[in-house]
Formats: sequence, structure tokens, C-alpha cells
Amino acid sequence: MKSNIKPAEGKLGILIPGLGAVATTLIAGVEAVKKGISQPIGSVSQMGTIRLGKRTENRRPKIKDFVPLANLNDIVFGGWDVFEDNVFESATNAKVLEAGLLNTLKAELEVIKPMKAAFDKNYAKNLTGTYVKEGTRYELAQAVMEDIKNFQAKNNCDRVVLVWCGSTEIYYEASEIHSTLEKFEQALIDDDKRIAPSMIYAYAALKLGVPFANGAPNLTVDIPALIELSKITKTPIAGKDFKTGQTLMKTILAPGLAARALGVNGWFSTNILGNRDGLVLDDPDNFKTKEVSKLGVLEDILRPDENPDLYGDLYHKIRINYYPPHGDNKESWDNIDIFGWLGYKMQIKINFLCRDSILAAPIALDLALFIDMAKRANLSGIQEWLSFYLKSPQTAPGLPAENDIFKQLIKLENTLRHLMGEDLITHLGLDYYEDLVEDVIS
Repeated sequence: MKSNIKPAEGKLGILIPGLGAVATTLIAGVEAVKKGISQPIGSVSQMGTIRLGKRTENRRPKIKDFVPLANLNDIVFGGWDVFEDNVFESATNAKVLEAGLLNTLKAELEVIKPMKAAFDKNYAKNLTGTYVKEGTRYELAQAVMEDIKNFQAKNNCDRVVLVWCGSTEIYYEASEIHSTLEKFEQALIDDDKRIAPSMIYAYAALKLGVPFANGAPNLTVDIPALIELSKITKTPIAGKDFKTGQTLMKTILAPGLAARALGVNGWFSTNILGNRDGLVLDDPDNFKTKEVSKLGVLEDILRPDENPDLYGDLYHKIRINYYPPHGDNKESWDNIDIFGWLGYKMQIKINFLCRDSILAAPIALDLALFIDMAKRANLSGIQEWLSFYLKSPQTAPGLPAENDIFKQLIKLENTLRHLMGEDLITHLGLDYYEDLVEDVIS
């Protein structure tokens, strides 16, 4: 049966904590598409197609024509930042997009000005915020809620979603204050410093029934307290960490090696980047958050415990180095030591000269559009079907993450088919041949 999804009528507000390189690239890109001067390449929701029914039916509509997503022309952007620069100024400083393109979009971008950020320098030590709110954790949460409500009213938005595009916060683990909503709200009142800035935004959003997607590896909505709140307010959540660059390559290549039962002895990965994210990650505490997010991918795909002969001795090493001359142009190197028939050794080398924000921007767009649709479809809590876009997918407690990008895509597409009342596709395909045999016999 087709789900009862409310139509995507009116304006959708996309609010972004962190109007840096990724966010401004996203905003400029959508405005360029609205003007008809570019295409939303990399956005699966806009450019991707989905097969429906049997292969012989030849039904492959674009996803945006199959499910009721918000139209890009109906999107309004806003957000918070630790610097006062408007989106045009921030995008110019980020140096991701060419000046010519930005000047064409100047009128649309410079009117988008950040709201003061809820910020704690202890969570991003290398970042010195100059445009920040003052107050206790509780007061900051209340202020962010007022920001959301004021933005929605001012821009006449029917719906709002939040997508975290802020910097990676320091690594820390959940404690008793994160275990229940009651304890979390008391910790807000007590101004407990174990509540990270990202959690303040997530709490404010969920309290208002606004969907929240986490694009960084922070401990944010993946705590029991905020999962509990998401269910109370019937609000979808998704996390965490946009799957770009090097991890994207891993989730493409590792499933192929596992599919062919080829062994892996070692996987060494190193990166250089020079944007604001690189500066923040230059601090060891912030790097550890990213490292934990990236390390789990291979183990989840290759399952050393299930196949120790092939992956039991896997040595996985990750390095990220801040290198200002590269700016947003991240460069990653991977050395992969594999072995095949009779244990003979081989190597794979990858040098990916990627553009971090160019890869991340369409992910942020898709997450915003899909999580908005999830809200209109009355879905709430963890949306694991969106793990296709994320390095460290959030799952139900005790459920192992699925990091194989091809299985993630099947899950995403089957969820869309399910919501729209279409048959799920297993790719078994035996029925085609059984029908052929019956035709021959008859």
C-alpha cells in the first residue's frame, strides 16, 4: 500500500549550523540551478533514477518525479555561524567556487546572513568564534528555538529542516546526562559542559518537531536522550558524517574485494586539506572524532571476525594533515595491500584529488529533501535508509551498521518503493526465466 505522505506544498526552510565551505557551496549551487545556469550533479534525489517493477517494463523515472520531494524553487536557506560574514562573503573566502559564478549569484547570496552561533571553543579549539550567543546551555537552546520560529515566520516557510554542516567537535563519549531526556534537560538547566553545541541545535530542532541530519562525526543525535525526544515529537533524525572523498572510495572498493573473496592485509589512508575543517581537525581531540568515524567503515564491510583468513590481520591506518595551500581541494592517498589465489600479494594505489565541498553539497541537499519527506510520511526516529550518504550510519541500538554503499543504495531505493506502494526489488530474477520455460513448453 502507498503511504499517506503529505504533499510538499509551500516553502521548505533549510537551516544550517555552520555557514562555511560546504553550506555556502550547497546554497550557491541550488541558487545556480534555480537560475538555470547549472545542473544539480551529484544529487541522487535530483539526477538519479529508480527502477520500478520488472526490468521488462522499462520504468525508470527520476527519483524527484517518483516521490514527493520539495521543489528546489521552494527552498529558502538560513543558518548560524561563528563569523558574521554573509553567504556571499563566506563563499568568496572559502574559495571553492569561481568568482565569476559567485558574482552572478551575489544578489541571492548576500541577503542570507547568519544568526549568532551557539558555540563553545572547547569543542573546536582551533576555531575562534566572534559572532556567538551568550548564556547557559538552556538559554542557548531556547534562543536557537526562537531563531527557528522567527526564520520560519519571516520567510513564510511551511516546513523547516536542520542539517549540521559545522566543524567536527572534539571526541567524547556519552555519559549519564545523555541517557534519558529527563537527565538531558536537567543538564541543560545546569549548564553542563558535557552538552556539545551540536546537541543544543539538535535538541532545539527536535523539541519543535523539526527534522535533524548530522553531517559531521560528532556525538549529536546518536544519544538515547535525543532519540527519545525524536520519538516523542514524531520527528526523523539521521547521522552521521557526510560520506565524501576517501571514505566514499572505501565503501565502493571494499565491497568489491569482499565480493571476490580477496584478502586484505593493510589499508593505509592519508589526507591533506586546508579549509576550516582541516584547521579544526589539526587538533588531536577533533581528529580523533573523525578517525573513529572513518575507521569503522572497513571493519563493518569486511567483517574480520566472520572471515579471519581474509581479513583477520587487517591493519587500518588513517592520517589527516592540515595543509593550507590546498584549501578545500582535499587530496587523499590510499595504499591497499591485498592477496589472492594461493596467498600471492598484490597492491592497489588510489590518489583521489577531490573537492570536499563539491562532493558534500549534494549530500546535504539530498538529506534535507529526504528527511523532510520522511517527516511528511510520519516517519520518526532513526532513518537508517539514509545511511547511503553517511560515513558512520546511525542504527537502532545493538544493530550493526551496513556500510556497503551498494547495499545502502538498495535499502534507500526499496524504502522509496515501499513508501510509494511499489513492489520491492530483490534482483533475484528467476521469474523471467521460469516464464520463458513455460512459454517454450506451452
